[in-house]
Amino acid sequence: MAALTTVTVMVTTTMAQQEIERLDPAFDAIVAPTAKLEKIASGFNTWTEGPVWTRAGFLLFAEIPANNIVKWAPGSGATVFLHPSGYAGTEPFKGREPGSNGMTLDQDGRVTVAGHAARTVYRFETLDPKGPITILADSYQGKKLNSPNDLVYAADGSLYFTDPPYGLETQQDNDPKKELTINGVYRIPNARQHRAGAAPARDQLQLIISDLTRPNGVALAPDGKTLYVADSGKRSIFKYAVRPDGSVTGGSLVIDTTGGEGAGAPDGIRVDRAGNLYSSGPGGVWVMSAEGKHVGSIKVPERVGNLTFGDPDGRTLYIVASTSVFRIPLKVQGVHY
Repeated sequence: MAALTTVTVMVTTTMAQQEIERLDPAFDAIVAPTAKLEKIASGFNTWTEGPVWTRAGFLLFAEIPANNIVKWAPGSGATVFLHPSGYAGTEPFKGREPGSNGMTLDQDGRVTVAGHAARTVYRFETLDPKGPITILADSYQGKKLNSPNDLVYAADGSLYFTDPPYGLETQQDNDPKKELTINGVYRIPNARQHRAGAAPARDQLQLIISDLTRPNGVALAPDGKTLYVADSGKRSIFKYAVRPDGSVTGGSLVIDTTGGEGAGAPDGIRVDRAGNLYSSGPGGVWVMSAEGKHVGSIKVPERVGNLTFGDPDGRTLYIVASTSVFRIPLKVQGVHY
């Protein structure tokens, strides 16, 4: 994988106040009445995804059709951080999404990537895109992963990730290159402690959820006792109780967004320190209580893929959409990952 420095078109635009939809008084403690949505970058190729705010003070996100990871830094704009970020074969990729997808930080600040069309989960050992990369997962029981989509670390250093087929050429369950019959959610025990450069611990990979149609975004509650998973096929978010050994039980519905106005469905998920849940959804970003009550929405003029908390205080929500990146200040602090 090589790094490039191509500059992407940048803009700064403030959106109108009607972009905020307040459905419950609890929303006032999350988004101030004066908060405004701001477009900070635009001109990307069709579909941006997987943002993460690094400890070095810049944003990384995936530009999936272009097979790029893009870096956006305050005052410096956007440049291509890594290309290719996903598929790296010699033959042209025949599907729509050759790039990488979700990203997260481990407790050491290292960026871990859902490789999507690379069909791996990999970790940057430094923030140098030319530096060493460690593959943490590439197969389950001898079969290639579908296309890892999103991921989150637990406090014990284990890593949860989702594996739908969106990074395959047809994106369908009957894709000829799909080796696994399920679209699972997996756990890598001791992922943080995995030695740099070592081969994946393939015999330790755990399948923890196997009955979702299109598992997508994934997040943990602040106390680590609840795992949230978005099923974009069912346009819903589910929650699971996390056992002491890292496995999960249950699988109750948090919210079903079917019938919501506007383009979009549950995809990327984040939580704030108070336990509120943030997700892409119809019309933009849906904000929910931990119990799943929809308290308000941030309307976005493009289909939202994912989101993350950023800036040194964690009180800015960065939103990646079809061709643009947006941000909005919050009154609460998000969980950084």
